[in-house]
Amino acid sequence: MGRTTERRWLGRGAAPPAALGVEGAGKVLAVGAGVTGFAVGDRVLAHEAPLPGGSGFWAERVLVNADHAAACPPGLDAVHAAALPVNGLTALQALEKLGLGRGQRLLITNGGGATGALSVQLAAARGIEVTATASAAAAERLLGLGATEVVDHHDANWPAQVRGGFDAALIIATGAAGAALPLVRDGGRLCSLTSDAPAEERGITSWDLYVEPNATQLLRLAEQAAAGTLKLAPGPLPLSEGPAVFARVVTGRAGGKKIVLTRA
Repeated sequence: MGRTTERRWLGRGAAPPAALGVEGAGKVLAVGAGVTGFAVGDRVLAHEAPLPGGSGFWAERVLVNADHAAACPPGLDAVHAAALPVNGLTALQALEKLGLGRGQRLLITNGGGATGALSVQLAAARGIEVTATASAAAAERLLGLGATEVVDHHDANWPAQVRGGFDAALIIATGAAGAALPLVRDGGRLCSLTSDAPAEERGITSWDLYVEPNATQLLRLAEQAAAGTLKLAPGPLPLSEGPAVFARVVTGRAGGKKIVLTRA
């Protein structure tokens, strides 16, 4: 992911003392004056950015805006709930802005990552034909999640292996926008999540997208995940591993896997 996106997702740049992390799940310990819809003991999940008062999710307690939190459905465990907000909201908001419908074609770069895999599923559920770039090891999984075609992004010649004329491209791999743009039809759309949207040409609309908190969308995603129609594959680790996890993420060594820090 791009440096700008990375800072938003982790909460980097917050003035110390501050806890990192802009998404998570847990139980309500207290509610503020005038808050309705939540009570002490309720299970919730949320994406919060910017972090209020330096209060991030990589801590035992976190302060969140009630308008950014969603009730956690009974069938969704804490690890999967915590893994959902940022990647799920990013995928959903990108697809809604792209505005594709049944039968249209979408190219997704880095489909094997957490956001990519959710984007594949959400797009396929809308009847969109998805071609994804990913590692060869991820191909079978993505085809099972609804992708029509998967090409190996380790092959420098991957653009030549797909049929162009895509109605849109969703860029989740840093540096892939330039290769993807020629594959988009005239008048199509390109949405970059890596802060590198190319200049518009041939009537193609091109923009960078940054995820925003949205409780209504998050509840919808959580209900899909609880029902099993939206699949997640998080890797839980204890909260004490936070520093090591941070180093892995910012140096690009997370391997595309969503890591969730949990309390022992």
